[in-house]
Amino acid sequence: MPLEPRQIINSPFGIGLANLIGRFTPYWLGYRIAFFAADRISARKDWKLVHAARCNQWVVRGEQLKGHALDQVVEENFHSIACSIFDLYHNVNNTAAFLRLIEPHPAAIELVQRPEFSTRGLVVAGVHLSNFDLIFQMGGLAGIRAIAMTLPELSPGYQKQLELRVKKGMRILQASVGSLKHSVSHLRRGGTIITGIDRPDDSYLHRPRFFGRPAALPIHHIFMALKAHVPIMVAATLKQPDGKYHLLFSEPIEMQPHPDKHTEIILNAEAILQVAEGFIRQDPAQWSMTFPVWPDLLDQVPK
Repeated sequence: MPLEPRQIINSPFGIGLANLIGRFTPYWLGYRIAFFAADRISARKDWKLVHAARCNQWVVRGEQLKGHALDQVVEENFHSIACSIFDLYHNVNNTAAFLRLIEPHPAAIELVQRPEFSTRGLVVAGVHLSNFDLIFQMGGLAGIRAIAMTLPELSPGYQKQLELRVKKGMRILQASVGSLKHSVSHLRRGGTIITGIDRPDDSYLHRPRFFGRPAALPIHHIFMALKAHVPIMVAATLKQPDGKYHLLFSEPIEMQPHPDKHTEIILNAEAILQVAEGFIRQDPAQWSMTFPVWPDLLDQVPK
């Protein structure tokens, strides 16, 4: 069976090692270590996370790349992921440095200043672009009054990451039937829920189209928005040549009703994903997704 390094990388040991290197290594050396690790990982095509990243990058780039061209964009993808991890842990205990890394955005300022209960609720749907975790933690430090909904099952490493977010002031709610009901109630009172929309799972029943292909992506954000009658704002971040992380926001998107509930979910999910597509297309190499969004296509990806 091929080695699956994700369990090591995302273990408490892996997170602790990344934290140690990030905190005590200068930028020039930290980026060299990040690139070295990314090169070694991206070359292992038999590893599940690399196979998934290859498939994801192949699809978002039009399913045209193969051979060295595909190898190169996957290498760039892991460079981006590794450097984002270094930037996060190098600055995690330095609020001033955090602020210097982020380019302010009017929508982000409005979210931070938004009261816990406004006149109308809002779902903020995040895309795993670039250093999303740094932005997430910065929101906590800034005092954002929102509840973040996370995965229903947490690995020990992911649990450690969430603990870091909680220390920065974020309120975390683990997904479940009960927490979904609580979130809908929170939204109806005018609250804000933040959640991710592009972390896949092959067990999901719905398959909205994403980059033209049915994708194994969640629809809980659509369910909450429809139940609470609130809009969804899509959010992401991209690192620009100036070295800063620039925030991206859509306008609030209203949910469109449909008499057929399944169709209603799919149509609204695809409307949100279309915005996410636009964000990812700005720089696909920064899409930090190493889980298979299109599991049915894994065997079709060029070696």
